[in-house]
Amino acid sequence: MIPEFYEGWAAAPKILILIAFMAVGVFFLVKFCDLFVGSASAIAKKLHIAPMIIGLTVVAMGTSLPELAVSVSDSIGCLIDGGNANVAIGNVVGSNIGNILLVLGLSIIFTPIIIKKSNLYKEFPVLIGVSLLLFLFVIIYGSATGNYVITRWMGIIFIVLIIAYIAFLVIDARRHPVEGNQEEIKDMNMWKAILFVILGAAGIAAGGEFVVFGAKGLAVTGATAMGINHDLAESLVGLTIVAVGTSLPELVTSVVAAKKGENDIALGNVIGSNIFNILFVLGISATVNPLTTGSEIVIDLVVMMTVTLLLFGFALTKKLNKKMGIIFLVIYALYLTYLILRTVGVIPQI
Repeated sequence: MIPEFYEGWAAAPKILILIAFMAVGVFFLVKFCDLFVGSASAIAKKLHIAPMIIGLTVVAMGTSLPELAVSVSDSIGCLIDGGNANVAIGNVVGSNIGNILLVLGLSIIFTPIIIKKSNLYKEFPVLIGVSLLLFLFVIIYGSATGNYVITRWMGIIFIVLIIAYIAFLVIDARRHPVEGNQEEIKDMNMWKAILFVILGAAGIAAGGEFVVFGAKGLAVTGATAMGINHDLAESLVGLTIVAVGTSLPELVTSVVAAKKGENDIALGNVIGSNIFNILFVLGISATVNPLTTGSEIVIDLVVMMTVTLLLFGFALTKKLNKKMGIIFLVIYALYLTYLILRTVGVIPQI
C-alpha cells in the first residue's frame, strides 16, 4: 500500500500529484497489459495451443487484468484500513456499462456489426445470466440485510463459474474448430516470454495500486472540499475515471478491430470482457475481502442490466448499426450526467 504522504499539503499540489498517480497508473495498466497478453499468447503458440482458445482465454482474461488489479488493490486496502470498496465495485459495474455504451458504441459508429447465430445462442445468454446473477445477489441480499455486499461466498461462486465457463470455451472450441492464423502472434523465446509475462503482471499490479491510490485520494480530497459524502465521491470516481481508464484495452482493441472490419473481435471483446469482469474480477476481489457499497449501487446495477438487455434487443435485429451506436453514446452521456448530479446532492440517494 502507498502511504498517504500528501497529508498536510495544500489542495492544489495534492490534487496534481493524485492526478499524476492516476495517469501513470492507467499508462502502466495499458502498456503492461499489452506486454502480458502478447507474451502469454507467444507462450501459448510455443505450446501449440489453438488460436481460438488463445483468444477466448488468454486475451479475454488479459484485457480484464486492469480491472482485476484495481479491484483487488482496493479490496486489499479496505481489508487493511477498513471502509467500503466503492472503487472496486464501481470499477466493474462502470466498466461493463462503459464497454457496451462507450466501447461498442464507438465501434459500431465506425463499422456496423453483423450478429451471428452463435453469438445469440452462446455468448449473449451467458452475459445476461451472469449480469442477472450479480444483480440478484446484491439486491436480494441487500434488501434482506440492509447491506449491499458482494460476500466471500458469492465471490467463490463466481470463481467456480468462471472456471466452468473457461472449460466450456475450450471444449466448445475443440468440438467446433475455427480456422485461425497464428502468424499474427509474435514469435518469442520461451524464457523471454516468461520473463515478460512476469514483468507484465508486476506492472499491471503496480498500475492498479497507483490508480486506486490516486482515485481514492482525489475522491476524498474533492469530497472534503465540497462537503459531500466520501463514499459517493469514491463511487463516482470508480464508475467514471477508473472504469474508463481500465477499459482502455477493450476500447483500443474494439475500435481498431471495427476499423479493420474484424467485427467478431469488436463484439466478442466486449461480451467476453463483461463476463470476465463479473466472474473473474469480482470473484477474486470478493474472495479476498467482501465488497461493501452504498445503496446507490442499486441504480448502477439497474443501468448495467438495462443496457445489457438493450444490447441483446438490438442484436436480435441481426445487425448493430451506426444509429444504435449513437443511441449508446447518448445514454452514456446521460448516465454520466446523472452520476455527477447524484454525487453533488442534486439528485437524492435511494
